Amino acid sequence: MDTFNGRTAVITGGASGIGLAAAREFAGRGARIMLSDIDSAALDRAVADLRADGVDARGVVCDVRKFDDVNRLADEAFDVFGDVHLVFNNAGIAYAGPIAETSHDDWRFVIDVDLWGPIHGVEAFLPRLIAQEADSHIAFTSSFAGLIPNVGLGPYCVAKYGVVALAETLSREVRANGIGVTVLCPMIVDTNLLANTERVRSEDYGPATASGADSVQQLASDPSDDSVLNVDEVARLTADAIEANRLYVLPHRAARGSIRRRFERIDRTFDDQSAAGWTH
Repeated sequence: MDTFNGRTAVITGGASGIGLAAAREFAGRGARIMLSDIDSAALDRAVADLRADGVDARGVVCDVRKFDDVNRLADEAFDVFGDVHLVFNNAGIAYAGPIAETSHDDWRFVIDVDLWGPIHGVEAFLPRLIAQEADSHIAFTSSFAGLIPNVGLGPYCVAKYGVVALAETLSREVRANGIGVTVLCPMIVDTNLLANTERVRSEDYGPATASGADSVQQLASDPSDDSVLNVDEVARLTADAIEANRLYVLPHRAARGSIRRRFERIDRTFDDQSAAGWTH
């Protein structure tokens, strides 16, 4: 998808943060916007603001944990706009705490939103994008914690690693269908993750046993990097990556050293095994 002009973009978690900034950026490049969010009041405000700026925008309340909700979002997007060219699986929550202190309900909460949400997005939209036979794109918001393990972010890392794996595998499988894939992996971004996490966690998960988003924002970063990127900067870089059909969006240069060291450690394992006499 080499242009947003005249295209339809669907964005989950679109009422605030990266999702809303992306909506503004995509619309500024000519896209029609279908926003979704679990917070109906915030969603209404976001859609109203976009329309006030002349954007062709609609909103659908959607809980990405529920496949029926995401499928209904897809129905609505295609019914209203006739076609969809970009699906940005952006909705997510934050969680911080040692694995030993993480409850079963905490695990369910993080996985349901941060991993099942994107999976539901693929399930609901991918068959329709393939059938549409037009250039299109699927994007995901993961995290630096989806590339590098962070102490104190076990469940969050598991979910975000899963999102990266989903994007990487999908990119290979749908290339022949003319569908591009992009995954955003930022460090610290100026978003209110804590408020988002608190409003999404429902009673069936019980009370949280860990600290939440403030700690995630600090832990999901390199110790040498104290920069906080503005959501508009991240949205602009993400839109550029989609137009260029780049798989990864890595907004923070400080991530580069940690990513390199991780794969160097993996590669050294072959030498260590050979030194120990392993010949296969």
